[in-house]
Amino acid sequence: MSERDPAAGGPYPKTARARVALAYEAYELAELARASVPVSAHTPPGATLAEAAQLRRAAHRLLEAAAVYERAAGADWRVIGAALNVSARTARQRFDAAEARFHERLSCADEPNGWRSYLLRHPLEAAQDLDDWVLRHQDGDSDLGDAPVSGPLLRPTPRGHP
Repeated sequence: MSERDPAAGGPYPKTARARVALAYEAYELAELARASVPVSAHTPPGATLAEAAQLRRAAHRLLEAAAVYERAAGADWRVIGAALNVSARTARQRFDAAEARFHERLSCADEPNGWRSYLLRHPLEAAQDLDDWVLRHQDGDSDLGDAPVSGPLLRPTPRGHP
């Protein structure tokens, strides 16, 4: 499958890749949360707390991915800070490393570092996998369409948008 934007003829912009990365982190958090719902009578001591800590780490990755996406879409640190009720400086301190990791992954196209690297190298394929997951798990959200994650990758980006 081609990693070229069919409308523009160029590579997918970093905003599209950041959005797919954000979708993946949301998927991962949802799957971890879903796995935590069943109650077991035979849970070893500390297992429930370990699951909660894993969920917290996944939620933090989702928050980082959201900040990276907002930055890729053009938001400055002031906007990021305002969304979180913190200063621009605090927002930058919290998310600057995540943004740097994202850009590093983009520049290391051959790095075989699991799903996160894969989705940055092959955003359309990864988005289509996430489409399948979203459509399997929809709860009355009838207006999602056939491509709730990959659809925006197939539509041209308006001029002036990153």
